[in-house]
Formats: sequence, structure tokens, C-alpha cells
Amino acid sequence: RNIIANFLGQGWSGFMAVAFLPLYVQYLGVEAYGLIGLFVVFQALVAILDMGIGNTLNKEMASFAHGRHSVHAIRDLLRRLEKICYSLAVIILLTGWFFSDYLAREWLKAEHLVANEVAYALVLMTLVAALRLCEGLYRGALYGLEDQVWYNLTYSIISTLRYLGALGILMFFSDTIKAFFLWQAAVSIVTLIALTWRVHHSLPVPLDQAKAPKEPAIKVLKYAGGVMGITFLTMIFLQSDKVLLSRLVSLKELGYYSLAATAASVIFILVVPVTQGIFPQLVRFSSGNDPLKMAATYRKATKLVVVLTASASMLLYFFSAEVVYVWSGNPDLVKNSAPLLSILALGSFLNGLSHLPCQLLIAHGWTTLLLKINAIILLLYIPTMLIVVPPYGVQGAAWVWVATNVGYLLAMSFLMHARLLTDQKWNWYFFDVLLPTCGAVIVMILAKKIQPNLQVDRVHWLLFLMLTGVLAVLISAMFATFFKSADVTNMSENK
Repeated sequence: RNIIANFLGQGWSGFMAVAFLPLYVQYLGVEAYGLIGLFVVFQALVAILDMGIGNTLNKEMASFAHGRHSVHAIRDLLRRLEKICYSLAVIILLTGWFFSDYLAREWLKAEHLVANEVAYALVLMTLVAALRLCEGLYRGALYGLEDQVWYNLTYSIISTLRYLGALGILMFFSDTIKAFFLWQAAVSIVTLIALTWRVHHSLPVPLDQAKAPKEPAIKVLKYAGGVMGITFLTMIFLQSDKVLLSRLVSLKELGYYSLAATAASVIFILVVPVTQGIFPQLVRFSSGNDPLKMAATYRKATKLVVVLTASASMLLYFFSAEVVYVWSGNPDLVKNSAPLLSILALGSFLNGLSHLPCQLLIAHGWTTLLLKINAIILLLYIPTMLIVVPPYGVQGAAWVWVATNVGYLLAMSFLMHARLLTDQKWNWYFFDVLLPTCGAVIVMILAKKIQPNLQVDRVHWLLFLMLTGVLAVLISAMFATFFKSADVTNMSENK
């Protein structure tokens, strides 16, 4: 139920985020859209704190739901994390205001936008990012309480207001980047009020006023620090390409790259609903010492993730130009963003495969290993970008993203299976990952041979791409489920 709700809610949000991008470019221009791409980076950097606090609250709320925390303890933890979260939000806003003028005049290479307008937009970006940090706290709480159906229904409504409303603002009121971010800030305030109300009304009121012991809260905050460190390194890894490109290439080139990266992020929209949906279960199984159920849940979730992401990423890889054409109808975007989309989709697919091993380690509280992996990957990634981007530009940056994610996936999966589910490693690689991926690739190769003429209109191309994607999902699912002998349950019965 939770996974389905996550797919519907986040799928709708992702659709709204992507569907209107060509229209945003039309009204704002590619250079202004480069600022929106930079806003994505701001949000990701703030999400470092969000994931540390929100994921911790997710885990502890899941423990509370299964009777391992008292009402006093969980409410005390919520209050402590609220104080931390809102304090960080104020610091983020003040930092953005302080550096906005320098970034607008010295860092960003704007050709047509006025520096004052860019600085104002940067301040609004940090305001929205700070508000979304606070949203993440309550989102984590609702996911841990497994109130994911209500959250996704509400978030779908909010996303419609956020993205469709922004288009209305640009069309009928003001086609400026300032108006765009003012609307984003207004929607974030409404969202924060709704989530705060739901969390506080979902927790029972304690019957007595006894104080919660401090020791459990301190232990949880230490765990939060570990998760925050992991997320810090992960988000730096995911967003450092755009930060570096904002300095190394023009704002227009950053706009093309950001557009392609946004389209490739559909891969994460398919991964995150699954990982969020099963995380409370992984916490329960890891705490209850039930390795068989944990292995079964982990492998089924992996197959679901691979079937969906392999189909989507291979479609973007083989038909990137056609996807951008159907999406935007803009020949300029097809020429400049489609080649980047093809590469970035491949890297995002590899990165998405590493999410479940990472979630399993976090569910067990083993944060040190993850910190080491992410630190090493980051130390290799940033210098490589600085070497490759000057001579090869944004396309070189995209290929560095792919190569780094190959190493990241291999390291993450190998080390996780060395600690957990050691007897499942090769079954996971072959039956859960490789076979479903091969099914999607076969469909794409055949579709490439029978594809329509390039002059076909967008509607016919849309139908062809949709049919190809559905067939890829079906064949990939068939490859994932055909070999029953590899299932954990069957292996257990044999034993």
C-alpha cells in the first residue's frame, strides 16, 4: 500500500515537475532556467540536513510504531529535532542573503540577466530551501509512522499548486524569475503548515507529564549525526557537477545540462518510492533478527526497482533525442540537451541501484562504512571533474558521472553483501539486477530497428515511446520472475 501510494504521489509530483519545464524555458529563457537548475543544487545541499534529521526521525518513528519507544520519548525527540531544524533554516536563509550579491556578480556568468535580479532570486532560493528543510522533518515522521497514503495525497495537491501555479504566474502575472520563486515560497509555507499539523495530531497525547529520559534522545542524535554525514557526502557527490559547472561553463550551458539532469532524475522518482516504502520494514526485520524476511523483502524490492529503472533509463539512453522532442518540441533543446540526457540517464540508473544496499546498512545503524565509501568516491570525483570539464565541457562531465557511479555501485554492493546477506550476493547480481536489465535492453534494441521516421509528429512518437516503455517493463519483469529457483523462500524450503 505504501509503495503504491509513493509511486502515485511522487510519480505525479515528478510528472508535474518535468512536464512544464519546456514552458518555463519558453517564458523565462534558458539563462533564467539555469538559475532554476542552480536552485536544484541548493535544495540538494539543504537535503543533506533534511536526510540526516528526516531519516533519523523516520527510523525512530518506525520503532515507536512497533512499541520500542514511549510517547514521552518520541515527543521529546520530535521537539529536539524541531529546534535543530528551525535553527538551521534560519542559518541557511541568513547565509544565502549574505552571499547572494557576491554569487550574482562574481561567480555566475550571466549574459542577459541583471545582477540585482539574480541576487534577489538567490535569496528567494535559500528561503524556499530552508522551508523545505523543515518539510523534510515532518515527512520523515509521517513515513516512519507509515502514514504515507495521506502524505502522498497531500503532496500531490501541493505539487499541482507548486508547478501548475508557477506556470500560471508566468503566463498571466509576471514572467520573471523573481515571481517564480515568490510563488515557490508561498507554496512551501502552506506545505509546512499542513505537515506540522498532521504529525502533531498523529502522535498520541501522553497521559502523564513525566519527563522523557535524556539518554535515548542523545543516542538517537548521535545516529542522526552519522546519517547526516552520509547524506552530506552523497549530496555533494550528486550535485557537485552542477556547482563546478556553474563556475567552469556558461550559464546557458549549465541550463542545457540542468534540463538533461532533471529529465534523467525520473530514475530517482522510480527508486525512492520503493526505498521509502520498505525502510520501516527493514528497520523492523533488522531489530527483530529475522534475516530470512529481510532478505526476501530486500530482493523483491531490488527486482521492482530494476524492472522500473532499467526500462526507463534504457528508453532515455536509446531514444534521448526523441524523448526531448516529444517533451519540448524545441529543436535547440533536442540538439543540446538530448546527448547529455542519454549519458546522464545511464549514470542515474547505476546510482539508483546502490540505494537499496545503502538503505539496508542504514537500517542496521552501520553508518561508518557508508561514510568511508562516500568520502573515497567524492575524493575521486571532484578532481576528475576539474580535469575533464575544461577540455571536454558538459559532455565530459556527464561521462565522469557514469564512470564514478560504476565504481560507487560496485563498492556499495560488494561491501554490503560482505556484511549482510552474504549467501545472496551472486543471486542479487545475476537474477535481480542483470537479467531484468537485459530484458529492457533487448526491447530497446528491437525498437530501435523498427522506430518511426524522424519526421513523424510528436503524438505518434509519444505513442511509440509509451508502447516501447510498457513492453520493456513487461519483458524485464518476465526476466525477473522467471527464475523462481533463486528466490529466498524457495532456498529456505530446500534447506
